[in-house]
Amino acid sequence: MTHYLKTGLLLTASMFLGSSALAEDITIRMAAPDWGPTRFMQEYANETYKAPSGNNVKLEIDFIPWPNFFDRVNASLNSGEQKYQMLVSDSQWLGTFIEAGYFLKLNDLIAEDEELQAIIKDLHPALVSGYSTYPNVPADKVAEMGNYSPDINYYGFPQFPDNYFTYYRTDLFCDEGENAAYQAKYGSDLPCDASAWEDMTWDDWGNIGEFFTRSAGETLAGKTLESDFYGVAYQAGKPLDFSTMQINAFFWQWGGGIWDESNEPNSPVLGVVNSDENVAGFERYLELLQHAPPIAKTGQMGIFEIQDLYMQGKIAAIIDWAALAAPVVDPQTSQVSDVTGFGLMPGNMLNGKLDRSANLGGQPFVLTTWNDDEVIAEAIDLVKWWLSEDTQIAAVKAGGQSGLMSVLGNPDYDSWAPWNATYRQSLPWQKDLWHVPEMFEMLTQQQEEFDRAITGQISAREALDAVAEFQDELLRDAERLK
Repeated sequence: MTHYLKTGLLLTASMFLGSSALAEDITIRMAAPDWGPTRFMQEYANETYKAPSGNNVKLEIDFIPWPNFFDRVNASLNSGEQKYQMLVSDSQWLGTFIEAGYFLKLNDLIAEDEELQAIIKDLHPALVSGYSTYPNVPADKVAEMGNYSPDINYYGFPQFPDNYFTYYRTDLFCDEGENAAYQAKYGSDLPCDASAWEDMTWDDWGNIGEFFTRSAGETLAGKTLESDFYGVAYQAGKPLDFSTMQINAFFWQWGGGIWDESNEPNSPVLGVVNSDENVAGFERYLELLQHAPPIAKTGQMGIFEIQDLYMQGKIAAIIDWAALAAPVVDPQTSQVSDVTGFGLMPGNMLNGKLDRSANLGGQPFVLTTWNDDEVIAEAIDLVKWWLSEDTQIAAVKAGGQSGLMSVLGNPDYDSWAPWNATYRQSLPWQKDLWHVPEMFEMLTQQQEEFDRAITGQISAREALDAVAEFQDELLRDAERLK
C-alpha cells in the first residue's frame, strides 16, 4: 500500500527460515527553526535513531530561518496541506494552533504510557507549564501536582529549553586597574567570577554600564580604544518579541505582572498591566539603555544584534539567551571567545529578596492532528528518544540544554559547557508570556508601544496605559474577561 508517509516496503526475511517480516518506511516530517539545537537533533537522529517498532523511521526536519519561521508554519497549517507530522512551536503559539485544531492533545497517549509519564515527572515544572499545558497551568501549580495530572491538558514536550543570563568580559571585570578605579568610584568590586554575579542588582548593572561606557581615544584595561565602547546591553528590539522578553522581567521583579490567563475570566488587565509597579520597572529598563550601543535607541537591538556586537568586542556585558552562547566561545566566530564568563542576570530587591524572575525562552515540539495511529506511535517514540537521558546528555555536550531534572542533576552537568551552571541556576525564575490565540495581537500592539517608549516618543506610563486599554478591550471582545 502507499500512504502520504509510508512507501509500504515489504521486507522479506530469509527464505530459508520460511518467514517474513513486514516493515514500513516512515518519514516523520518536522518543521523547525534553523539553528544549532535543531541541526543537532537532525544529525544525531541520522546517526543513532532506531525505531523500537522495527520500522524504518526517518526524521526529516524542514529547517526554516527564524525570521520566517512563524509565517511559514502558519501558512502551512492553515493551507490544509498537512505537510508536517511534528513541528517546533514557540510556547506562545500553543493556544492559537490548539484552538484551530492543529496540535494533538496528548493526555490519552500519556495515560497509557508510563515512559511518557516518567519523562513529564522528570521535567522542570516551569517547562511543563510553558511548553505543555493549555489552558496554561502556572509552574507552581504544576509542581504541586507533581508535573503529571489528568486535570492538566498536555500538548508538547521540550525540544530546546532556554533562558537568558549575563555574558561578561573577564579580561575587563578581572583587570586590576579597572577594578581599582571601579572600587574607588562605586565602593564595591567588579564581579570577576560567576559567584559575584549572584548578588548583582540593576543598580550594579547601571554602575557597570556607566563605568565601562567610553569614547574612542580613552583607555580600557590599559589599551587605547580605536572606537566607542559600551558598558551593557539587553533586548530592546521591536521585531518579534525582543523587547517584551526583557521588559517582562522588570515587571515581575518590581512586583508587577502581565495579564494572568490562568485565571480568566477573573483576571483584570486595567490596573495590572499599567500598575505603578510595572511603570517603575519599565522606567528602570528604559533608564539603563543609556549605557547601551546607539542601536538600542532605534528599537532594533534584538538578540542577534547584541550577540554580534559583543562578539566584536564592543560591549563589556550583555544579557542574552543560552542558545546563543556557543558561537560566543568559538574562536572562529568571536573575538572574545577566551575572555567570556557567564553569570546570573541582575535582579531587584523585592520583599527582602533578590528577585530574578525572567521570561522563559525555548520551544516545545508537538504532534499534529492528522496522523494515523501508526505514525503517532512512531512520533511518540521519537519524543521518548529525544528526551531519553543519553540523548539529552549528548545534546547538552553539543551546546544545547536539557529540561530533565535527572540530567540537570548530573554531577558533571556544569562541566559540559561554561554557561551550564548559570542556565541551571536561572531555571527556577522562569515565567512565560501568554498562550491564548489573542497573544499575537497583544504582542504586536505591545511591541509597538514599547518601541515608542524606547525611542523617546512617549513615557513608560503612556505606553503601559495604551497597552492596558488595548488588551482590556481585545480580551473582553474575545470573552476572556468579565
